Parts: sequence; structure tokens; C-alpha cells
Amino acid sequence: MSNTIHLLPDHIANQIAAGEVIQRPASAVKELLENAVDAGATQIQLLVNDAAKALIQVIDNGKGMSPEDASMAFERHATSKIRQIEDLFRISTMGFRGEALASVAAVSQVELKTRRAEDELGCLVEVENSKVIRQEACTAAVGTSISMKNLFFNVPARRNFLKSNAAEMRHIMDEFIRVAMANPEIFFSLKSNGQEVYHLEAGSRKQRIVQILGNSYNAKLVSVSEETDYMNISGFIGKPDTARKTRGDQYFFVNNRFIKSAYLNHAVNAAFEGLIAKDSFPSYVLYIDLDPGQVDINVHPTKQEIKFEDEKIVYAFVQAAIKHALAQFSIAPSLDFSLNADIQGLDAVSKPFTSNQKDAAVSSSLYKAFSQKHQAHLIEPSAKSELKSWKSFFEPSSQDSFPSDASQVNAGTDKQIFEESYTGNRLLNVPVIQQYLQVQQTYIIATTEKGFLLVHQQLAHERILYEKYSLAVHSKQAPTQKSLFPIPLELTVSDKVLLDEILPDLQLIGYQIERDDQQEYLIQGTPADITAGNEKHAIEMLIEQFKHFSSDVKFSQREKLVRCMAKQQSIKSGTGMDEREMTKLIDDLFSCNTPTISPSGAPTYIEYKGNYLEQLFNK
Repeated sequence: MSNTIHLLPDHIANQIAAGEVIQRPASAVKELLENAVDAGATQIQLLVNDAAKALIQVIDNGKGMSPEDASMAFERHATSKIRQIEDLFRISTMGFRGEALASVAAVSQVELKTRRAEDELGCLVEVENSKVIRQEACTAAVGTSISMKNLFFNVPARRNFLKSNAAEMRHIMDEFIRVAMANPEIFFSLKSNGQEVYHLEAGSRKQRIVQILGNSYNAKLVSVSEETDYMNISGFIGKPDTARKTRGDQYFFVNNRFIKSAYLNHAVNAAFEGLIAKDSFPSYVLYIDLDPGQVDINVHPTKQEIKFEDEKIVYAFVQAAIKHALAQFSIAPSLDFSLNADIQGLDAVSKPFTSNQKDAAVSSSLYKAFSQKHQAHLIEPSAKSELKSWKSFFEPSSQDSFPSDASQVNAGTDKQIFEESYTGNRLLNVPVIQQYLQVQQTYIIATTEKGFLLVHQQLAHERILYEKYSLAVHSKQAPTQKSLFPIPLELTVSDKVLLDEILPDLQLIGYQIERDDQQEYLIQGTPADITAGNEKHAIEMLIEQFKHFSSDVKFSQREKLVRCMAKQQSIKSGTGMDEREMTKLIDDLFSCNTPTISPSGAPTYIEYKGNYLEQLFNK
């Protein structure tokens, strides 16, 4: 019987390894840029064509390679970064695995030109499908130029799974920004299809942040700088007014390497507690420097997930550094324990407390309320305070006042939502709504003949808007409210790429956005329900939500946009509503095809039958 286990050919093994290292064009961009940084370059250029599917080229002025090193670089596990096992525990370079170039060569056609300063001629190496097909001397500038052509040409399945050019370009820019942000002392440029997208001159960290995130951050950055024996923390945090509803401009760098860490992100959020809303996220660019021996970066091929030897102490230092920065720049609230001089002039302080005044105070109901029954504050029982009187809560009071204006007559009692039965997914035999009550500015209690409904106002409104926008993008264009004057829209480069991607669908929803002669965006019109004066902010928040849309479920681009619009424009929790607004919300909800659940799958309301409360109190 023949043996069944055998070694895989090198080109197959390389493609398997490449599938983990080079997941998409952006992965290759990251590896090539980091190699250029490790080579000591002071100028790095990135050129891409067709969202890097046709060409990725990185040109640097680093130290270059010898002919022998140039051919050896494409071998698996060939690296100049480590030589012995102990080196894994003091890594100071971006790369060290020796897999990047081998993986690149396994899934693309590669051309490498390189020359060292001491060599008269450079070296040209061409590799295809992990095999060197050409190597010869050539003229070349000092440094290295490496080109990847026809990415995944020999892995058609992987190529077919790539997203649209705009989507892949956004991932490329994300990787470019992370490397550029980590190395502000290096000049970076990015050209896409011959057009320059980024031109980042070497400078300070703050200059690089403003270059990438936009001039609006220039006056909104708070410096962070803490040095300890264990670690140093530096960088910038955004002032509380830069916080967003979604995770946006958040960057952590450990020893100049971009990382993702939910644990450290929690430390930042904890430092901002009380300064920003609970559903908002602060902006930050933070650099952590510590002994490489305290960090394990050999966790994943992307090297964006790392482990600290002592996570708790890093967490504590990050949180303390941010709190210190906020307090130092008078951002965080402080408690003033000094006595106000005006208090000294009050009668209660300056005049004696006579016996008559003491007797009057002791006999007062307020004094008794705080001193009797061993309670902090005693509330005297009333006729309706006992549980047996709970039904009166749902009975209309004769003293209740309702709008007398003719336009608001239908906002009071005895409002019937449905007088006819509905078919399809709509509810049948919905009871008559008798009265509305808003609770905690989040829920609406709608009493009925047989009980009551507890409606979540935001989730209900999300369902209403979701069906409205879905109808607009799939069947007819929504009406547009023209702006009196064009509103300029300032966006970062990556956000402009995203806006170009979703612009056709935005027009179906009711947005009218055009470009001027300087290729800047102008808002000419918005959906009719966008509040005047809020047009620019609505677009910015929509882009932010779309950018960070959950990837747990695979939705089409149009579906993501509709869901983001519904979430953004919905009535938020904490918003007060009058009778007329609550009536319209309930009317619109039960006119939906699927009124029972929100777009995210959460219930929009819960129905309680008449005997529910009786059963709750065992009656």
C-alpha cells in the first residue's frame, strides 16, 4: 500500500502562506511600505493602478540590496531582521517573519530594482509564481523599487472575492495612513491612476496628523506626554467636541507599530467618562514606547494584534496619561473646594440660631420628613400610592388638558390607529389607542382598551425611515429639498473616495451633491426631512457610520446606506415628544410592512395584555 503523506511543492506552499499574509491589495501595500521603512528610507512613494489590482509600486531611497540579497529576499522565511530565537523578544523592525516578499511573489508578477550606495550598478529581479525568471545588472537609483502586477492572477477565486475599486482603495489608504502616521519624519506620497492623492512632507507628529485628518483638527488636539520608568506615552487626543457616534479617528502605535486593542481603547473611553456622551467615541493618536521584551508581536501575520506582558499596568498608564492631559489643559471638570465668600453673608451663617427658630424648624413637616422613620426622606402616603390603585394610572383624568387647536384635535384620546384590517405582514385587529405617555424621553406608553403598548421611539422611527428609504432607492427617487445657497463640504481624502462610491445611491435618497471647479463637494440639496442648517453634519455623520458599518452581516452597499440613513435620522433616545409627534410616530409605525421589528432585528414595541399587571401582582 503506497504512502499518502507527501510534501507540497514550493509554489503551492507559498500560495497557502500568501493567503494568510496577503488577504487583499491593502495587505501587500502594508508589507511593502513597512519594508521601505525598515530599509531606512526618508522618501517613500506608493503608486497604484486599478485599486492595486493592476499595479502596486513602492519606490524608496533606502539602503538598497546586493544582487545576492535581492534574489534571496523572495525565499520563504528569508529575513535580515532576526538571526536567533532571542531576537524574537527584542524586535524593533516592522517586519521579521520573512514571509512578505515570498507571499507577494506567490500571487503576482514582481519586478524588483535595487542598488546600494557603494555599488555602481543595481540589480533587476523578475519573479512569477514564486520562481525567479530573470536576474541581471541594471542602472538604478540608490534604494529599491518593487512592482507587483496582476495581483492574484494565478488565484482567480481570491481575485473574484475582491470588492469594488472604491472599497479596495479605501483599505489601501487606511494602511498607507497608518504607516505614514507612525513615521512623520519620512516623506510619503500616494498616486492612484496617475493622480496624486496624498503628498505628506516630513514634519512633526502634529503636522502629520493635521495633514491626514484635516485642518479642522489643528486647534482641537490636546497633547499627551507621560514618561515613566516602565513606558512612555505621547501623542494627541481630540477635545471632547471632536467625539463621534462611531469609531473614527483612533490610532494606537506601540513602538511605532499600528495595533488594534479593544482593551486599551476601553482605557481611553474610561478617561473621557463624563466628558462625552456614552454613545460617542473620542479621537486619539497615541504612541506607546516600551521595552520590546515586554511585548509579543508574534501573534498574527498582520502583526496588528499584540500581547503585553502586563496589560493592566499599560491600561492604567494610558488612562492616567489622558486624564492628566485633559486636566492640564483645563478640559476635564474640576471640583473647587474653596468656600464662596458670598456664603458668609447669608443670614443662616451670619446670624445666631435662636430657640424660637429652632422650635419652628423642628416642628416643620420638612424636618419630620427627614428625621422620622429612620429614612433619608419620608414621603407621606397618598390615596393613590398603594398598589391596588394601579389601574387609575391608565384612566384618563378629567383634569387632563389636551390641545384645543383644531390642527391638534387628533392628538388626544380616543385616537384609532387602524379602522380597517391589514393584509400581508401588517398587523390585524390593532386595538384603539386611548392615550399616549412618554417615559424617560425614550419610550412611549400607548394605552389601549385591552392593555398597553410599550414603544421604543428610536427603534420604531428607524423602521419607518428604513422602509421609506428602501422604497426610494429601489423604486422611485425621493424628493429633494433645494438649498438656498450651495453648502461646501470639507472631507478627508479617504472620505472623498467613500463619498464617490455611495453618491449614486445618495441621489436616489434625495441628496444632490456636486463638485466645483476645484473638485470640492457642494451640497445643492438634501432629503426633505433633513433639518435646515444640519445638512453638512448629516453628510459627515452618514459617511462616518457607513465607514464603520458592522461587518458581521454581509449587506450590499445600498442596503448599508439605507440602514445608516435610518439610524442617523431617527428620533434619538432622550428626545422629548409632544402628543402630536407621538401620534404620528405610532401611525407611521403601524403603516409599515413590518412594524414589529427594527432594521437591526430588535423589537419596536412590546404589547402587554390587560391581565398582565394583575398577574404580576398575583391578583
